[in-house]
Parts: sequence; structure tokens; C-alpha cells
Amino acid sequence: MADALKVGIAGLGTVGASLVKIIQTRANELAVTCGRAIEITAVTARDRNRDRGFDMSGMAWFETPEKLAAEADIDVFVELVGGATGAAADSVKIALERGLHVVTANKALLAASGVELATIAEEKGALLNFEAAVAGGIPVIKALRESLTGNTVSRVYGIMNGTCNYILTKMEKEGLSFAECLKEAQRLGYAEADPAFDIEGNDTAHKLSILTTLAFGTKIAADEIYLEGITNISIDDILAAADLGYRIKLLGVAQRTESGIEQRVHPTMVPHDSVIAQVDGVTNAVAIESDILGELLMVGPGAGGNATASAVLGDIADIAKSQPGAQRVPVLGTPALALAPYQKARMRSHEGGYFIRLTVADRTGVFASVAARMAENSISLESIVQRPKPAQTDSSKTIILVTHATTEASIRKAVEGIKQESYLVGEPQVIRIERPRAS
Repeated sequence: MADALKVGIAGLGTVGASLVKIIQTRANELAVTCGRAIEITAVTARDRNRDRGFDMSGMAWFETPEKLAAEADIDVFVELVGGATGAAADSVKIALERGLHVVTANKALLAASGVELATIAEEKGALLNFEAAVAGGIPVIKALRESLTGNTVSRVYGIMNGTCNYILTKMEKEGLSFAECLKEAQRLGYAEADPAFDIEGNDTAHKLSILTTLAFGTKIAADEIYLEGITNISIDDILAAADLGYRIKLLGVAQRTESGIEQRVHPTMVPHDSVIAQVDGVTNAVAIESDILGELLMVGPGAGGNATASAVLGDIADIAKSQPGAQRVPVLGTPALALAPYQKARMRSHEGGYFIRLTVADRTGVFASVAARMAENSISLESIVQRPKPAQTDSSKTIILVTHATTEASIRKAVEGIKQESYLVGEPQVIRIERPRAS
């Protein structure tokens, strides 16, 4: 049997502790499966004396991730510190410059510096694996980087944030407000004390930017994503969507168009009978559409200590099985130096149409005025109905519009026109409608 693979872990939080326990508990199985033992020989964390539920004897302790990456006698550096800069970025660069293999679950780091890190790894002949960075335990990175070789991918989309999916699911099933569901998510540990990164869509955007590069061979462009979170979704929207045969999900969508790549993250109405609409709670789902395979939909746990640790361990096992000097799979699917510049797609018609909710004064001529604003901007309406709302006074009513395919610019212009009218009460709500091919 080959010499043991020596692993150093930076970060012993929920994921790191789960990883150590799994490796220690299943050491014999891993040795047989990988053809060599996997040994954790070095670690670092904020608090050396904290009881983490496993034996650290035999593991060298380093005061910082940077020192571990620079000095430890290891083959693989595992970064579980988090953050796009600072210790995480510096330690990964140090490890790669040493020629060490690196495994990370850090989507923020990859979104910010993925191409640079991939370039270093490929120059040094090192592996940089990051399955856990997107959708937790779902093997979407391996699918795009290896399994779909030869396919031309046209679209990647999915539910990539468990916090948002939990909140939207609970709002629908229990009729609770956004604020109530967020508080419950925080109590259960699904949402951070400061949940902005999740609920405003940034977490999904980082993951989407990585998938975009893997799918389309372009440089990572996290700053080029249209971004909208779920903070403005109300129970009224949830109920109206249900009446129309839809459910609301926060989707990340990347697709190839004739003018470039389109990337967007926003609340989306999906048909109730589609597979992705059935993905509830903290579960994630990612769909990949390609010319040969068609559509592949992967569903599974998107976060949590064991799910993420499982993905990290899978990356470590791949390294253990790899042969020295063998041809390496490019870190980002395409060699870093061959990645094409990102070209943002021009504005085009959105095929799924839009859902628009308006609260208006109950007066004659409002329906006609709203329809006229739509017509002025060449927007064809599939339906326009008044939705009853028991809590509303006699002086106001809710109007629900569903459009046919049109552009974002036309919708925004029409809505701005309506906002100038004296009959509008409060802010309009606009949600895209997607009609996935999965069913």
C-alpha cells in the first residue's frame, strides 16, 4: 500500500470537526477504498483548548493557517476558515506555491480569486478541489468539471441557498410572514445572526459565478450578476403564486445566449408541478441543461456539518487515489490561461414572463390605466385579475398581472409609469416566472 496521505486542516468549526471525526472513525474503510491511509497530521483553529469531541493527539498544532500552510509536513492543505481575503486567501496561496494539493469549501474565496488560484495550482501541478463550495453534498462540481466533458451546456440553474429555501417553504406551508420565518431559521441555526449575506442573494451569487465558469469556460465574474434577494417577498406573493399554480423559489440562473452569458439571482415563480418546485426546506437543487445529456437535476443537502464534510472528504479521497505525475483535470474545467473573458449578455426578452402585484385605490378606471401602461411598453398580458384580500379596506384592492415574454427594461419602465399614478398604494412587486423543462 502507498504511503499515507498527510492532511492538514485549517479551521475546526462544525465542518472541520465533522471531517476529523469521519476520517478517524472510518480510517480502515478509507484506506481500502483509496489504496492508502488518510491521516490528519496538522491542524489549526482559533482556540486550541476547546473540546471538539475528538482526539487531537498526534496532530501538530499551528497558531495560524498561514504557518500550517507554510511549515507543516503535509500533502494536502484543507481550508475551512472562510472569507474571501485574509488568512483563508493567504494560506491557500502559500500552500499552492509550495506545490501542496488544496481542498476548500470557500465559495467567497473562489468567486474573488478562483482564476488566480487555479493558475497557481496548474503551474505547480497541484490539485485544487472545491466540491463543498457549491450546494454542499451535491456533486455538481465534479459533474461539470469531469462527467459532462463533451457536452455543450446551455443553462445551469437551481436552488443554492438552504436558508432562503427554508424561509420561503415555511412561509407557504404555515402562512407566516418573512420576519417570523427568518427568526425561526435563526433559532434553528439555518440563518446567521446577521442573515444579510444569505437573504440578499450574495451567497447564491458566489456559487453561481463558479458554476458559470465551469459550464461556459469563461473567467469568474461574480460582480456581473443581476442580484435580488427575498426580503421583499410577502405572504401575499406566496398566496397569489399558489393561486396561479406556482411556488416562489430563490434561483440562481446562468445561461448562454447569442450575445454572451446571462447570470441572475432573484426570487422566481416556478410551476407547482415542476421537480424544482418540490424542493423544500434547507435542501438544494441544481439543474444542468446540455445538448447530449439533456437535463440533469441533482437534489440533496446543501449545507450542514456532515453534508459539507462529506464533500470535502470526497475531494481528499480523489487526491489520495490520484497518481503522481498523472494528467490533472483543469481546476475550473478549462485550463486557467485558456478561460475566455466574460461577456455579459445584452438585455433580451424573458421567455417566462413576469408576475406583477399592485395594491391600488378602489376607483373606476384603474384596470384600464394599468393595462394602458403595459400596452405603451409593448407588454402583452396573459392575465389581469383582482385578488381578494380580507384584511384590505374597501378603499383599496390588489391587482395581479401575469405577462407574456418581455424584457426587464419594458417591465421596469411600465412599473415606473404606474408608480407616478395617484391610485397606487405602496410599492409594486415584480417577480420573474421560470418554466423549467424538468417535470
